[in-house]
Amino acid sequence: MKLNLTEPPIVRNFRLYLLVVLPLLVVWSCETATEQATEFTQEEISRWEVRASTVTITRDNWGIPHIYGKTDADAIFGMLYAQCEDDFKRVEANYINSLGRMAEVEGESALYQDLRQRLFIDEGEIKALYEEAPQGMKDAMTGFADGINYYLYKHPEVKPSLINRFEPWMALTFSEGSIGGDIESISTKDLEAFYGKSSTQLPVSAAVGWEPEPEPTGSNGFAIAPSNSASGNALLLINPHTSFFFRSEQHVVSDEGLNAYGAVTWGQYFIYQGFNEHCGWMHTSSAADVIDEFAETVSERDGQYFYKYGEEELSFTAKEVELNYKSGEEMKSKTFTIYKSHHGPVIRDEDGKWIAIGLMQDPLNALSQSYMRTKAATYNEFNNNMQLRTNSSNNTVYADDQGNIAYYHGNFMPVRDPQFDYSGVIDGSNPATDWQGLHRIQDLVFLLNPSTGWLQNCNSTPFTAAAGQSPKPENYPLYMAPDAENARGIHAVRVLEGKKDFTLDKLIEAAYDPYLTGFENLVPSLVQAYEKSTAKPAELAAPIETLKSWNLAYAEESVATTLAIFWAQELMRTVYETTDVRLRQLALIDYMTTEVSSEMKLEALQTAVTKLNADFGTWQTPWGEVNRFQRVEGAIREPFNDSLPSIPIAYTSSMWGALSAYGSRPYPDTKKWYGTAGNSFVAVVEFGDTVKAKAIVSGGQSGQPSSPHFNNQAEMYRRGQFRDVLFYKTDIEKAIERTYRPGE
Repeated sequence: MKLNLTEPPIVRNFRLYLLVVLPLLVVWSCETATEQATEFTQEEISRWEVRASTVTITRDNWGIPHIYGKTDADAIFGMLYAQCEDDFKRVEANYINSLGRMAEVEGESALYQDLRQRLFIDEGEIKALYEEAPQGMKDAMTGFADGINYYLYKHPEVKPSLINRFEPWMALTFSEGSIGGDIESISTKDLEAFYGKSSTQLPVSAAVGWEPEPEPTGSNGFAIAPSNSASGNALLLINPHTSFFFRSEQHVVSDEGLNAYGAVTWGQYFIYQGFNEHCGWMHTSSAADVIDEFAETVSERDGQYFYKYGEEELSFTAKEVELNYKSGEEMKSKTFTIYKSHHGPVIRDEDGKWIAIGLMQDPLNALSQSYMRTKAATYNEFNNNMQLRTNSSNNTVYADDQGNIAYYHGNFMPVRDPQFDYSGVIDGSNPATDWQGLHRIQDLVFLLNPSTGWLQNCNSTPFTAAAGQSPKPENYPLYMAPDAENARGIHAVRVLEGKKDFTLDKLIEAAYDPYLTGFENLVPSLVQAYEKSTAKPAELAAPIETLKSWNLAYAEESVATTLAIFWAQELMRTVYETTDVRLRQLALIDYMTTEVSSEMKLEALQTAVTKLNADFGTWQTPWGEVNRFQRVEGAIREPFNDSLPSIPIAYTSSMWGALSAYGSRPYPDTKKWYGTAGNSFVAVVEFGDTVKAKAIVSGGQSGQPSSPHFNNQAEMYRRGQFRDVLFYKTDIEKAIERTYRPGE
C-alpha cells in the first residue's frame, strides 16, 4: 500500500467523501424516484402494526427520541422509524451509496464510485451471508428493514429517490459507522483508468492530482480514571469530528438488556459512539496500517489473465458487473469485467503490474461487533467483543463504572512478515508477503488503567496517549502505529496532565480549551522574519504587532485569530504550489516554521491582509464575523449564502491544535466562511452508581426546517454550553414533548 505516514487513511477517506460523495448528493428531489413505488402486502403491514404496538417513542424537549421495545429487534424497529422521521433523505443516501447505486440517481459521473462499492459488495453474496447469520442477528436486521418500510408506508408523501423497499440484508452493506470506510481509500480515478478501457487495452493508470486537506478530520477521546476525578468515578469525553449532521442522537432500550445512548450514523441500528448504564466507548480514526496493495505480475493467454505467485501462475477471478445509471429521463447500463487475485480486487495498473488491494471484508462479524459492544456491561465483556477484530479503521477509548479506562489502537490488524516494508506496494508474487492471519488483541498497541489517571487520543500517535505511561514504539512493528503526533495530541496532554479534580464541567472546559498549539512556533517565526527584514513594509507593521501580542487563543472577537488563519492558509497554499512538499498537519506546520523563507512568510501575510481588506473592508475583522454557522434548508449539502442568517463561531480548524474543531471555508459567492465539519455530537459521561452525562450537537436533532428542533441547539453549540442528557425514565418523564407509537 502507498501510505503517507503523516496522513491517516481515515483522513484520506473523509477527503474523498467530501470531494466525491457529497457533491453527488446535492440534489434530492421528490420527483427523482427511478423505481415504481412498492406495494407492501397486507401481511407485512399487519406484522408491522403488531410490532409497532410493542414500541414506544418518547421525544424529550430537545426532540431526542428515547425508544423502548420489548425485544432488541422491536427497539431497532422504533430506532429506524425515528431516524426516518428526523431525516429520511440521509438514511436513504447512505444505502444508495453502500449498495453501489448512486449513478441511478446522479448519473454517469457516479459510475466509478458505484464500481468501487461493487468490487466488495455483491448482492448475492450479501444475501447468502444474511441467511447464514444467527437468528438474533436476523431478527435485528429484520427490525431495521421493517422500521424504515413502516415509515414509508405511513408517510406516502415521502418519495424515496431510489429505494422504495428496504431489505434486512442491506444492513450488512453498511456495517461500520465511520465517516469513510476502507473502501473509500480507493481512487475512483484509478478505477476509471483501469476499468474504463476495453479488455484488449487494459491500462496504465492516469496520475491523480494531490489535493490539500483543508480540515484534518477524526475525533478526540479522553478517559479520566477515578483517581483524577472529583467524584471518584471514571469520566469519558466523546468528541467525534465528522461532517455536521452525519449522525443522529438516540436512546434505545429493550427488555432484553439493551440500554444505549449516543450517536447513530443514519440508517444503522447501533449506537456508534456513546454509552450504556455501565460503560462508554469513543472511536477515533486510526493510521494503523490495515490495508495493503499487492503488485501482481500479469500475463495473458487466450484472453485469460494470470498472475505470478511463487513458482506458479494463478488465474485472476473475472466477474461481470452491470451498473445502471441515469441519463436524462432514461436508465442506461454499462457492464464491467472486474478482476481479483487472492489478495483482493484489482484497482489500478502501475508500471505494467496490476495492483490488488487487501482490506478487511467481514460484514457479518463487523455488524455483530458494532451492535454487541453496546450491550457490554463490564470491561471483560467489552474486551471479549473486541476479539471479533472487525473494527478496521478506528481506535477505541473506553471507560466504565468499575473505574477502568482503556485505549485500543486499532482492532483489525493483519500479521505480516517484518522483513518487508508494508508502507508501499508489496510484491504480490512472493508468497512470504501474504497476510498470515490477524494479530491477537493482546498483541496490539493497548493501554489499561495507566498510572497517570488519564489517557487520550486525537488521531495522534498512541505513544503519547498517557504521557510517560504510554506504550513504547520499540515493542511493536511499525505498521501497527505509524501515526504521527499532531497539534491536538500535544494540546490534549497539556489539558489533562497533572489535574486531579475533573468533573463533567471541567472535562468540557478542557475539551474546549481555546489555545492553538500549532501557532506556538509558527507565529513567532513570522514576527522574527519581519523584525529581521531590511525592508519592512509599513502596511504590515500593525498586523505584525497584532500577532505579536496575541495569546494564541481563538475567540469570536479576536482579530489576531482571523489574521493568523488567513496568513497560515495562504502560506500553506504557497508551499503546496511552489514545492514538492506533501506533509500533513504538525509536520507541515514544522516545515512552514523552519524551512520556508522569511520572504515567503511576509508575502503570504501581505496577501492575507489584502484579501481581508477586499472581502471584509478591513484586515481588522474579528474571527466571528468571518467564521459562521448556517443551517437553512437541511440539505445534505447546505447552499451557503451570506445574505441569509448565520451565527458567529469561535472554534477553528484542528490543523492548528483546536480541540473543539470547526472546519470552515468560503464557498462560491460567499466571503464568509461556513463550517461543515468538526465538533458535531459531543458528550461527557460520568460512570458511578448512576450515569450522568451532558451533550450538545451542531444545529439540532431534526433535519426538517419546519421542526422546532432543526436549529434549537445552535446558540448553545456556539457557546460550548451543554444540556443534561436524559437517561433515566424519571428524568425523561419530566421533559416529555411527545410520547407515541410508530405510525401514530
